[in-house]
Amino acid sequence: MEERKIKIAIQKSGRLNEDSLKILKDCGISVDNGRDQLKALARNFPMEVLYLRNGDIPQYLRDGVVDLAIVGENLLFEKGSDLQVIEKLGFSKCKVSLAIPKGQTYNSIQDLEGKRIATSYPNTVKEFLQRENINADLHIINGSVEIAPNIGLADAIVDIVSSGSTLFKNNLKEVTTLMRSEAVLVASPEIPQEINALVEKLKFRIQSVLNARESKYVLLNAPNDKIDDIIALLPGMRSPTVLPLAQKGWSSIHTVIHKDRFWEVIDELRAKGAEGILVSPIEKLVV
Repeated sequence: MEERKIKIAIQKSGRLNEDSLKILKDCGISVDNGRDQLKALARNFPMEVLYLRNGDIPQYLRDGVVDLAIVGENLLFEKGSDLQVIEKLGFSKCKVSLAIPKGQTYNSIQDLEGKRIATSYPNTVKEFLQRENINADLHIINGSVEIAPNIGLADAIVDIVSSGSTLFKNNLKEVTTLMRSEAVLVASPEIPQEINALVEKLKFRIQSVLNARESKYVLLNAPNDKIDDIIALLPGMRSPTVLPLAQKGWSSIHTVIHKDRFWEVIDELRAKGAEGILVSPIEKLVV
């Protein structure tokens, strides 16, 4: 009997598609995705990848057509708040924001009272307006929301913002962030028990890749009389590795530092006498 494969959905095109395929590749999973294919098999892992329209993925998860999906939190908030997030992935970060014409004055949320807002995220906007006790008219647009104020269809828009360049090109300015989003791994409520072990294996690989992306491998030299002071500074996984150098009275210290504290820790290490500090990226970090 053929082994049941994990069926995972990813966005058909765009940045989220590219980032999703990259994390699978970093997990050691090679996907044979030919041009314009809607379905592809992994060569070295029991997985089938389905390339789907972003907005359709939540329903495919509910129906059990796919077992897992990589989607943005913004889509989940809009169309899949009932679905279970099993891992935050840390890439494809963006905001869902309110924007208005550059020449328009904005003092507070209350300025939206009675205004027309164009968006592709009506549920997100409705929840926001209810929370803020604002009455506004929604115009639901699928596609180029940014043009709505320029053609007199709306006074403001709510849309995804990454770099802000699209808003700038359309003479708009961002004034309020409704939510922040990143890619997440989501599970179907109909996921069959027979693939639970495979799902856990995939989660383990993803977590190892994410741990590596968040960390740096650091090697440094230090005089032996400074080792205790230096070790006290290191936020290592358990305990740093200390090895004697050929030069008497000196040792080499190996550790892992989280990227958020990296420069702060490096400055402290130098102040405590660390020398020859070598920093390397980590391909995988298994904890």
